[in-house]
Amino acid sequence: MDKIIMVLLGPLLWIQGQYVQKTTPLMPEPPGDRRGEVGQGPRLSLMVVGDSAAAGVGAEHQGDALMGNIVAGLASNHCVAFQLEAATGSTTAATVRYLNKIEGQKYDVAVTSLGANDTTRLISVEKFLEDQLQLVDLLKTKFGVRQVIVSGLPPMHLFPALPQPLRWVIGRKAKVLSKALEAMIQDQPDCIFLPGDTTLDTALMAPDGFHPGPKHYRMWAELVLENMDLSLARAEQSHP
Repeated sequence: MDKIIMVLLGPLLWIQGQYVQKTTPLMPEPPGDRRGEVGQGPRLSLMVVGDSAAAGVGAEHQGDALMGNIVAGLASNHCVAFQLEAATGSTTAATVRYLNKIEGQKYDVAVTSLGANDTTRLISVEKFLEDQLQLVDLLKTKFGVRQVIVSGLPPMHLFPALPQPLRWVIGRKAKVLSKALEAMIQDQPDCIFLPGDTTLDTALMAPDGFHPGPKHYRMWAELVLENMDLSLARAEQSHP
């Protein structure tokens, strides 16, 4: 069916895609520390990995973004060592290539946010799952992550920035990828899947109509914290 859709709507979708690129405001990644250590108590190391949403686009400062909200929620009871490895436009495959190049440190928990750019590139389900599996394996092996929290794709069929029928096509693709990702993650030990459509109110999105707003990031972080295994925290003196 996807091939039929592309044959029938391909030219129109291309025109709409070009229009969106030209008219959607380009929002920067927010300033703020991407690496550091805060709080007191058992030491918990956190890595946030992904795309522009992981990087906090739509927030004015990293403190108001996904990572900042997670760290704030942990810092009252933990010594949190955090690292953000995220960039606007990143696909899962690009993230895997990047992580393969950097130095491998050890983290207790990793939170991922990837898939929106895979969706807009209309990547196949098979390739997407292959890339996601490589990502999970890399986080566990090279970075020693003991719990991987995987964020599902957002409800792109509701994104105000996308005109119809482009919104419908992209939204349908995002649903398919997210459902497949959820099924894959359920079979992976020490992995948690977080639905990406439970914390997004389109009325509260960033001005570009494509990224989360500050309230979304706070709700997303709360969901992460609810699912994080805090028993992974170790006494600071015994942490590698």
